[in-house]
Amino acid sequence: MDPRSITPRYFVSPQIAAEDLPALAKAGFKAVICNRPDAEVPPSHQAERIRAAAEAAGLRFEELPLTHQTMTADNVNKQRQLAEVCDGPVLAYCASGTRCSVVWALAHAGEMNSDTILNMTAAAGYQLENLRPALDELHVKS
Repeated sequence: MDPRSITPRYFVSPQIAAEDLPALAKAGFKAVICNRPDAEVPPSHQAERIRAAAEAAGLRFEELPLTHQTMTADNVNKQRQLAEVCDGPVLAYCASGTRCSVVWALAHAGEMNSDTILNMTAAAGYQLENLRPALDELHVKS
């Protein structure tokens, strides 16, 4: 488990395991968002298994599986809402953390410029420069 901070309240990570949830709760996380479709992982790492461990550790668990095809404006807004309703740090995970970073970046393009967003994701280890045209377009529309 390697949570990386994009903001003080939004962290991203590669795939987590059920055994990781007690440590996440102890570290102060309040919620976990699964952005990985179950079809990508074995049963031991599917959302319901992680949900059970998260809830047992006292964490809220949300599931929003994302793929290139499902990275829609509605899902971008839903991810932001899931993260913002929490009263503390949130960990979003997928295969590498990239999808979780992309959805965060798209959700904040209306209020931050592309350089700021790309610097924040790069500081967390995610190089999303190829997202710049979409971020620029969203920033102009807002």
